[in-house]
Amino acid sequence: MADINEIDDPKEEKKKSRREKKKEKKQKAQQENDQDTEEPEKASSKIVMALVTILIIVIWLGIFAILIKSDVGGFGSTVLAPALKNVPVINRILPDTGEAASTENSQDAGYNNLDDAVARIKELEVELDTANSQIEQDSQTIDDLNSQVADLSSYKEDQAAFEEEKEKYYEEVVFSDNAPDIKEYKAYYESIDPANAEVLYKQVCEELQQDDQIKDYADTYSKMKPKEAAAIFDSMTDNLQLVARILNAMDSQSRGNILGKMDADTAAKVTKIMNPSQN
Repeated sequence: MADINEIDDPKEEKKKSRREKKKEKKQKAQQENDQDTEEPEKASSKIVMALVTILIIVIWLGIFAILIKSDVGGFGSTVLAPALKNVPVINRILPDTGEAASTENSQDAGYNNLDDAVARIKELEVELDTANSQIEQDSQTIDDLNSQVADLSSYKEDQAAFEEEKEKYYEEVVFSDNAPDIKEYKAYYESIDPANAEVLYKQVCEELQQDDQIKDYADTYSKMKPKEAAAIFDSMTDNLQLVARILNAMDSQSRGNILGKMDADTAAKVTKIMNPSQN
């Protein structure tokens, strides 16, 4: 029995050794299969991750390009445009600033060299001299206008004084109740300026001629019926001064009869003209 067991033990050991080897081979094969499966999965995961990253970057670049093109906050025109305006393709995303602005910036903001800057300074100096010259001309024109205004003001004052003197002459000499004789006329004319005396003399002559006409009108209207004369005078509202002079040249009876037939408002206005001291 002992010999048989000793013979069987080596066989069992061989079988056991074979089973273990098979098991190890099976485990090894399973591990290899697992590795082969995991590697494609890892590779596909990496590809998906890379594509997602690229997509996110593209989206952000698109958003950034839109913001630059829209010139949000002036970032595109003030910061990027000076640096990228000459870069092909990329400069297409820069905002449009217009040809006028580009020309103005090229003239005023940047110069290729020192000579260009000096030339531009000289141009500005010429423009400044022209502007200063125009200001001086305008100042001279203003001074001339002020001088003319002063002259006109002086003339206006002289004219007002002349008119006042003329009215005084009419009241005290020509139309006074006690007309002076020729000597008083002569003395008055000698007391005033010769040029003014000539003008006044001509006006006096015209007034005397008009007085003769007024007397003729007064005689004519005095012979008319008061109602008819009043109707004519009522229609002369645009020349009440003439109506007043005609009535003044009438006798008091005829004048009163005609005024009594005239429109009350017109008669009142004429009466004030005939007697201004009662206004």
